[in-house]
Amino acid sequence: MRPVLYVLSFLALIALGFWAYRENYATQAALKEVEALQRQIVGLHEALTVQKAEWAYLNRPDRLRDLATVNFDRLGLLPMEPSQFGIAAQVAYPAPKLPEISFTEDVQGTVTDPTGAEGL
Repeated sequence: MRPVLYVLSFLALIALGFWAYRENYATQAALKEVEALQRQIVGLHEALTVQKAEWAYLNRPDRLRDLATVNFDRLGLLPMEPSQFGIAAQVAYPAPKLPEISFTEDVQGTVTDPTGAEGL
């Protein structure tokens, strides 16, 4: 009986070694993938920073003013002036729609219909 137990223990040891070997290489592959993703994220952050800087450079007020002046014949853009802006009190907001009241409550607390019928 002992030799069978030794053989089964040896086979279990080999199986566990094989499993540990595969897990080690799977972990290393996952770590390499994570590093590649982190490098990609850093590259995308740098590209986004460059694009934000380019956008800020292209949207300088003096540059836009010069472009509007150069392309006035085609676009008809005029410089902005304070008189072009209004105040919030001048904005016409739509009036809120109130629901219609179909029933009223009299002094005694019973609900009546405005046509004169009693209760609900």
